[in-house]
Amino acid sequence: MNIAALVSGGVDSSVTIPRLVQMGYNPTIFYIKIGMENEPGYLDCSSEEDIEITAFIANKYKLKFEIVDLQKIYWERVISYTLDEVKKGLTPNPDVMCNRMIKFGAFEEQYGKDFDLISTGHYAKIKSINNKKYLATSADKRKDQTYFLGQITQQQVNKLIFPIGDLQKSEVRRLAVEMKLPSANRPDSQGICFLGKINYNDFIRKYVGEKSGDIIEFETGKKLGQHKGFWFHTIGQRKGLGLSQGPWFVVKKDTEQNIIYVSNGYDPTSQYGNIVNLKHFQFINEKPDQDYSSPKRIKFKIRHTPEFSGGTLVKKGDLFVIDSDEKIAGIAAGQFGVIYNEDEKICLGSGAIS
Repeated sequence: MNIAALVSGGVDSSVTIPRLVQMGYNPTIFYIKIGMENEPGYLDCSSEEDIEITAFIANKYKLKFEIVDLQKIYWERVISYTLDEVKKGLTPNPDVMCNRMIKFGAFEEQYGKDFDLISTGHYAKIKSINNKKYLATSADKRKDQTYFLGQITQQQVNKLIFPIGDLQKSEVRRLAVEMKLPSANRPDSQGICFLGKINYNDFIRKYVGEKSGDIIEFETGKKLGQHKGFWFHTIGQRKGLGLSQGPWFVVKKDTEQNIIYVSNGYDPTSQYGNIVNLKHFQFINEKPDQDYSSPKRIKFKIRHTPEFSGGTLVKKGDLFVIDSDEKIAGIAAGQFGVIYNEDEKICLGSGAIS
Protein backbone atom coordinates (compact mmCIF):
# COMPACT_ATOMS: atom_id res chain seq x y z
CA MET A 1 0.00 0.00 0.00
CA ASN A 2 1.39 3.40 -1.00
CA ILE A 3 1.28 6.02 1.75
CA ALA A 4 2.09 9.72 1.49
CA ALA A 5 3.22 10.97 4.90
CA LEU A 6 2.95 14.72 5.48
CA VAL A 7 5.70 15.76 7.90
CA SER A 8 6.21 19.33 9.11
CA GLY A 9 9.29 18.87 11.30
CA GLY A 10 7.30 18.90 14.54
CA VAL A 11 7.36 16.04 17.02
CA ASP A 12 3.84 14.76 16.22
CA SER A 13 4.30 14.31 12.48
CA SER A 14 7.86 13.06 13.01
CA VAL A 15 6.69 10.17 15.18
CA THR A 16 4.20 9.07 12.50
CA ILE A 17 7.13 7.81 10.41
CA PRO A 18 8.52 5.15 12.76
CA ARG A 19 4.92 4.19 13.58
CA LEU A 20 4.16 3.63 9.89
CA VAL A 21 7.41 1.71 9.42
CA GLN A 22 6.51 -0.51 12.39
CA MET A 23 3.19 -1.23 10.65
CA GLY A 24 5.13 -2.55 7.66
CA TYR A 25 4.75 0.48 5.38
CA ASN A 26 7.40 2.40 3.46
CA PRO A 27 5.79 5.83 3.19
CA THR A 28 6.98 8.61 0.92
CA ILE A 29 7.60 11.68 3.06
CA PHE A 30 6.34 15.06 1.88
CA TYR A 31 7.11 18.47 3.32
CA ILE A 32 4.55 21.05 2.19
CA LYS A 33 6.08 24.47 1.61
CA ILE A 34 3.61 27.32 2.03
CA GLY A 35 5.78 30.04 3.58
CA MET A 36 4.96 32.71 0.98
CA GLU A 37 8.66 33.48 0.51
CA ASN A 38 8.00 35.27 -2.77
CA GLU A 39 5.31 37.55 -1.34
CA PRO A 40 6.36 41.25 -1.10
CA GLY A 41 6.95 42.17 2.51
CA TYR A 42 7.09 38.50 3.45
CA LEU A 43 7.44 37.90 7.18
CA ASP A 44 10.41 35.69 8.08
CA CYS A 45 9.16 32.15 8.50
CA SER A 46 12.18 30.06 7.65
CA SER A 47 11.43 26.45 6.83
CA GLU A 48 15.10 25.43 6.78
CA GLU A 49 15.08 23.78 10.21
CA ASP A 50 11.81 21.98 9.47
CA ILE A 51 13.20 20.63 6.20
CA GLU A 52 16.48 19.58 7.85
CA ILE A 53 14.60 17.61 10.51
CA THR A 54 12.28 16.02 7.97
CA ALA A 55 15.23 15.09 5.72
CA PHE A 56 17.02 13.56 8.71
CA ILE A 57 14.01 11.37 9.47
CA ALA A 58 13.71 10.30 5.84
CA ASN A 59 17.40 9.36 5.79
CA LYS A 60 17.16 7.56 9.14
CA TYR A 61 14.41 5.27 7.85
CA LYS A 62 15.71 5.19 4.24
CA LEU A 63 12.54 6.67 2.79
CA LYS A 64 11.90 8.84 -0.24
CA PHE A 65 11.53 12.54 0.61
CA GLU A 66 9.97 15.29 -1.49
CA ILE A 67 9.39 19.00 -0.90
CA VAL A 68 6.24 20.31 -2.55
CA ASP A 69 5.53 23.99 -3.12
CA LEU A 70 1.92 25.01 -2.50
CA GLN A 71 2.63 28.65 -1.62
CA LYS A 72 0.50 30.20 -4.36
CA ILE A 73 -2.53 28.01 -3.76
CA TYR A 74 -2.19 28.44 0.01
CA TRP A 75 -2.47 32.19 -0.46
CA GLU A 76 -5.46 31.84 -2.77
CA ARG A 77 -7.40 29.36 -0.64
CA VAL A 78 -6.43 30.04 2.98
CA ILE A 79 -4.72 33.40 3.46
CA SER A 80 -7.19 35.31 1.27
CA TYR A 81 -10.10 33.70 3.16
CA THR A 82 -8.49 34.64 6.49
CA LEU A 83 -7.87 38.27 5.56
CA ASP A 84 -11.34 38.70 4.02
CA GLU A 85 -13.03 37.34 7.16
CA VAL A 86 -10.90 39.48 9.47
CA LYS A 87 -11.70 42.67 7.54
CA LYS A 88 -15.42 41.91 7.96
CA GLY A 89 -15.01 41.66 11.71
CA LEU A 90 -15.49 37.89 11.68
CA THR A 91 -13.37 35.25 13.42
CA PRO A 92 -11.80 32.95 10.82
CA ASN A 93 -10.04 29.68 11.51
CA PRO A 94 -7.18 29.25 9.00
CA ASP A 95 -6.24 25.86 10.46
CA VAL A 96 -9.66 24.39 9.65
CA MET A 97 -9.49 25.66 6.07
CA CYS A 98 -5.85 24.62 5.66
CA ASN A 99 -6.70 21.01 6.47
CA ARG A 100 -9.54 20.89 3.95
CA MET A 101 -8.04 23.04 1.22
CA ILE A 102 -4.31 22.33 1.42
CA LYS A 103 -3.23 19.19 3.29
CA PHE A 104 -6.11 17.08 2.04
CA GLY A 105 -7.19 19.30 -0.86
CA ALA A 106 -4.48 20.78 -3.04
CA PHE A 107 -1.94 18.15 -2.01
CA GLU A 108 -4.32 15.34 -2.96
CA GLU A 109 -5.14 17.05 -6.27
CA GLN A 110 -1.52 17.51 -7.30
CA TYR A 111 0.43 14.74 -5.58
CA GLY A 112 -1.87 12.36 -3.73
CA LYS A 113 -3.57 10.54 -6.58
CA ASP A 114 -0.77 7.96 -6.76
CA PHE A 115 -1.18 7.08 -3.07
CA ASP A 116 -3.70 4.85 -1.32
CA LEU A 117 -3.53 6.78 1.97
CA ILE A 118 -2.36 10.14 3.29
CA SER A 119 -0.84 10.22 6.78
CA THR A 120 -0.55 13.21 9.12
CA GLY A 121 0.40 13.85 12.74
CA HIS A 122 -3.07 14.91 13.86
CA TYR A 123 -4.51 13.65 17.12
CA ALA A 124 -7.54 11.96 15.56
CA LYS A 125 -8.67 8.54 14.37
CA ILE A 126 -10.44 6.97 11.42
CA LYS A 127 -13.11 4.51 12.54
CA SER A 128 -14.88 2.00 10.29
CA ILE A 129 -18.53 1.26 11.06
CA ASN A 130 -20.52 -0.99 8.71
CA ASN A 131 -17.89 -0.54 5.97
CA LYS A 132 -18.14 3.23 6.22
CA LYS A 133 -15.27 5.41 7.49
CA TYR A 134 -15.83 8.12 10.09
CA LEU A 135 -13.64 10.82 11.61
CA ALA A 136 -13.24 9.83 15.28
CA THR A 137 -11.75 11.55 18.32
CA SER A 138 -8.28 10.62 19.55
CA ALA A 139 -7.17 8.77 22.67
CA ASP A 140 -5.72 12.01 24.08
CA LYS A 141 -8.83 14.09 24.75
CA ARG A 142 -6.83 17.19 25.66
CA LYS A 143 -4.84 17.16 22.42
CA ASP A 144 -7.68 15.93 20.17
CA GLN A 145 -7.62 17.90 16.89
CA THR A 146 -10.87 16.82 15.26
CA TYR A 147 -12.17 20.37 15.73
CA PHE A 148 -9.63 21.48 13.12
CA LEU A 149 -10.71 18.63 10.83
CA GLY A 150 -14.43 19.40 10.99
CA GLN A 151 -14.61 20.68 7.40
CA ILE A 152 -13.01 17.72 5.64
CA THR A 153 -15.06 15.59 3.27
CA GLN A 154 -16.02 11.93 3.07
CA GLN A 155 -13.67 11.50 0.11
CA GLN A 156 -10.80 12.89 2.20
CA VAL A 157 -11.68 10.73 5.24
CA ASN A 158 -11.52 7.63 3.06
CA LYS A 159 -7.84 8.27 2.31
CA LEU A 160 -6.61 9.36 5.76
CA ILE A 161 -4.55 7.58 8.37
CA PHE A 162 -3.56 9.09 11.73
CA PRO A 163 -0.73 6.96 13.18
CA ILE A 164 -0.58 8.73 16.58
CA GLY A 165 -4.34 8.95 17.15
CA ASP A 166 -4.20 6.14 19.71
CA LEU A 167 -1.39 7.75 21.74
CA GLN A 168 -1.19 10.32 24.51
CA LYS A 169 1.02 13.36 23.87
CA SER A 170 3.39 12.18 26.62
CA GLU A 171 3.79 8.86 24.78
CA VAL A 172 4.58 10.67 21.53
CA ARG A 173 7.30 12.68 23.27
CA ARG A 174 8.69 9.52 24.89
CA LEU A 175 8.80 7.67 21.57
CA ALA A 176 10.56 10.61 19.90
CA VAL A 177 13.24 10.56 22.60
CA GLU A 178 13.64 6.77 22.43
CA MET A 179 13.98 6.89 18.64
CA LYS A 180 16.43 9.80 18.85
CA LEU A 181 14.35 12.05 16.60
CA PRO A 182 15.68 15.64 16.38
CA SER A 183 12.17 17.00 16.95
CA ALA A 184 11.79 15.23 20.31
CA ASN A 185 12.03 18.39 22.41
CA ARG A 186 10.69 20.94 19.94
CA PRO A 187 7.86 23.05 21.36
CA ASP A 188 4.41 22.69 19.79
CA SER A 189 3.58 25.12 17.00
CA GLN A 190 1.26 27.97 17.98
CA GLY A 191 0.99 29.64 14.59
CA ILE A 192 -1.24 29.42 11.54
CA CYS A 193 -1.33 25.93 10.06
CA PHE A 194 2.19 25.28 8.76
CA LEU A 195 3.18 28.90 9.48
CA GLY A 196 4.26 27.88 12.96
CA LYS A 197 6.83 30.64 13.47
CA ILE A 198 4.47 33.51 12.71
CA ASN A 199 2.41 35.05 15.50
CA TYR A 200 -1.20 35.47 14.36
CA ASN A 201 -1.47 39.14 15.38
CA ASP A 202 1.84 39.95 13.70
CA PHE A 203 0.54 38.33 10.54
CA ILE A 204 -2.73 40.30 10.62
CA ARG A 205 -0.84 43.52 11.38
CA LYS A 206 1.38 42.98 8.34
CA TYR A 207 -1.48 42.50 5.88
CA VAL A 208 -4.37 44.47 7.40
CA GLY A 209 -2.51 47.16 9.37
CA GLU A 210 -3.50 49.07 12.49
CA LYS A 211 -6.17 51.68 13.19
CA SER A 212 -6.81 53.11 16.64
CA GLY A 213 -10.31 52.84 18.04
CA ASP A 214 -12.15 53.12 21.33
CA ILE A 215 -12.71 50.39 23.91
CA ILE A 216 -16.10 51.09 25.53
CA GLU A 217 -17.83 49.43 28.49
CA PHE A 218 -20.93 47.74 27.09
CA GLU A 219 -23.24 48.47 30.02
CA THR A 220 -22.31 52.11 30.70
CA GLY A 221 -20.89 53.53 27.46
CA LYS A 222 -17.80 54.66 29.34
CA LYS A 223 -14.58 54.85 27.33
CA LEU A 224 -11.93 52.65 28.97
CA GLY A 225 -9.05 52.80 26.54
CA GLN A 226 -8.00 52.25 22.94
CA HIS A 227 -7.25 49.30 20.68
CA LYS A 228 -5.28 49.03 17.42
CA GLY A 229 -8.05 47.66 15.18
CA PHE A 230 -11.22 45.64 15.72
CA TRP A 231 -9.71 42.89 13.54
CA PHE A 232 -7.29 41.97 16.34
CA HIS A 233 -10.16 41.04 18.67
CA THR A 234 -12.81 38.36 18.82
CA ILE A 235 -16.00 37.89 20.80
CA GLY A 236 -15.26 36.28 24.16
CA GLN A 237 -11.62 37.41 24.17
CA ARG A 238 -10.22 38.15 27.63
CA LYS A 239 -6.46 38.55 27.18
CA GLY A 240 -4.60 41.29 25.35
CA LEU A 241 -6.96 44.21 26.05
CA GLY A 242 -4.56 46.09 28.30
CA LEU A 243 -7.26 47.15 30.77
CA SER A 244 -6.96 47.25 34.55
CA GLN A 245 -9.53 46.13 37.13
CA GLY A 246 -10.46 43.13 35.03
CA PRO A 247 -11.17 40.59 33.86
CA TRP A 248 -12.71 42.24 30.79
CA PHE A 249 -14.36 40.35 27.94
CA VAL A 250 -15.00 41.49 24.36
CA VAL A 251 -18.78 41.22 23.93
CA LYS A 252 -19.47 43.23 20.76
CA LYS A 253 -17.68 44.87 17.82
CA ASP A 254 -18.81 47.88 15.78
CA THR A 255 -16.87 47.42 12.55
CA GLU A 256 -18.19 50.64 11.01
CA GLN A 257 -16.99 52.83 13.89
CA ASN A 258 -14.02 50.60 14.84
CA ILE A 259 -15.28 50.24 18.42
CA ILE A 260 -14.72 47.31 20.77
CA TYR A 261 -17.33 46.84 23.53
CA VAL A 262 -16.24 45.03 26.67
CA SER A 263 -17.90 43.83 29.86
CA ASN A 264 -16.36 43.32 33.29
CA GLY A 265 -16.39 40.08 35.27
CA TYR A 266 -16.23 36.38 34.66
CA ASP A 267 -19.94 36.02 33.92
CA PRO A 268 -21.25 39.06 32.06
CA THR A 269 -24.76 38.26 30.84
CA SER A 270 -24.12 39.88 27.48
CA GLN A 271 -21.33 37.42 26.73
CA TYR A 272 -23.41 34.24 26.96
CA GLY A 273 -26.05 32.56 24.80
CA ASN A 274 -27.77 29.23 24.13
CA ILE A 275 -28.41 29.48 20.39
CA VAL A 276 -25.66 29.00 17.78
CA ASN A 277 -26.68 29.39 14.13
CA LEU A 278 -24.47 27.56 11.64
CA LYS A 279 -24.42 28.46 7.95
CA HIS A 280 -22.91 26.43 5.08
CA PHE A 281 -23.12 23.34 7.28
CA GLN A 282 -21.39 20.29 5.87
CA PHE A 283 -21.66 16.73 7.13
CA ILE A 284 -18.40 14.85 6.77
CA ASN A 285 -20.37 11.78 5.68
CA GLU A 286 -22.64 12.94 2.85
CA LYS A 287 -25.58 10.90 4.12
CA PRO A 288 -25.92 11.58 7.86
CA ASP A 289 -27.16 8.76 10.07
CA GLN A 290 -30.02 10.92 11.39
CA ASP A 291 -32.64 13.28 10.00
CA TYR A 292 -32.25 16.72 11.58
CA SER A 293 -35.64 18.09 10.56
CA SER A 294 -36.48 17.63 14.25
CA PRO A 295 -33.98 18.29 17.11
CA LYS A 296 -31.43 15.55 17.77
CA ARG A 297 -29.10 15.26 20.74
CA ILE A 298 -25.48 16.13 19.97
CA LYS A 299 -22.22 17.28 21.53
CA PHE A 300 -20.40 20.26 20.04
CA LYS A 301 -17.51 22.71 20.25
CA ILE A 302 -17.35 26.31 19.06
CA ARG A 303 -13.59 26.49 19.56
CA HIS A 304 -10.70 24.08 20.07
CA THR A 305 -11.05 22.96 23.69
CA PRO A 306 -10.82 19.59 25.46
CA GLU A 307 -14.40 19.95 26.73
CA PHE A 308 -17.58 19.27 24.78
CA SER A 309 -20.90 21.05 25.25
CA GLY A 310 -24.24 19.27 25.06
CA GLY A 311 -27.38 20.33 23.22
CA THR A 312 -29.60 19.64 20.24
CA LEU A 313 -29.17 20.24 16.51
CA VAL A 314 -32.02 20.97 14.10
CA LYS A 315 -32.19 22.12 10.48
CA LYS A 316 -34.12 25.37 9.98
CA GLY A 317 -34.16 26.53 6.37
CA ASP A 318 -30.57 27.04 5.22
CA LEU A 319 -29.23 26.97 8.78
CA PHE A 320 -28.42 24.26 11.27
CA VAL A 321 -29.20 25.52 14.76
CA ILE A 322 -27.57 24.39 18.00
CA ASP A 323 -29.61 24.85 21.17
CA SER A 324 -27.08 24.44 23.97
CA ASP A 325 -28.09 22.88 27.29
CA GLU A 326 -26.15 25.59 29.10
CA LYS A 327 -25.31 29.14 28.12
CA ILE A 328 -21.91 29.33 26.46
CA ALA A 329 -19.45 32.18 26.10
CA GLY A 330 -17.74 33.64 23.07
CA ILE A 331 -20.15 32.82 20.24
CA ALA A 332 -18.13 34.52 17.50
CA ALA A 333 -19.44 34.98 13.95
CA GLY A 334 -17.16 33.33 11.39
CA GLN A 335 -15.78 30.75 13.80
CA PHE A 336 -16.68 27.12 13.23
CA GLY A 337 -19.18 25.12 15.22
CA VAL A 338 -18.19 21.45 15.08
CA ILE A 339 -20.74 18.73 15.83
CA TYR A 340 -20.13 15.32 17.45
CA ASN A 341 -22.32 12.39 18.39
CA GLU A 342 -23.47 12.03 21.99
CA ASP A 343 -20.70 9.71 23.13
CA GLU A 344 -18.09 12.21 21.84
CA LYS A 345 -16.49 9.57 19.61
CA ILE A 346 -17.49 10.62 16.07
CA CYS A 347 -17.11 14.06 14.47
CA LEU A 348 -20.20 14.59 12.30
CA GLY A 349 -19.49 17.89 10.55
CA SER A 350 -19.35 21.64 10.94
CA GLY A 351 -20.61 25.03 9.83
CA ALA A 352 -19.62 28.67 10.23
CA ILE A 353 -21.28 30.62 13.03
CA SER A 354 -23.53 33.34 11.57
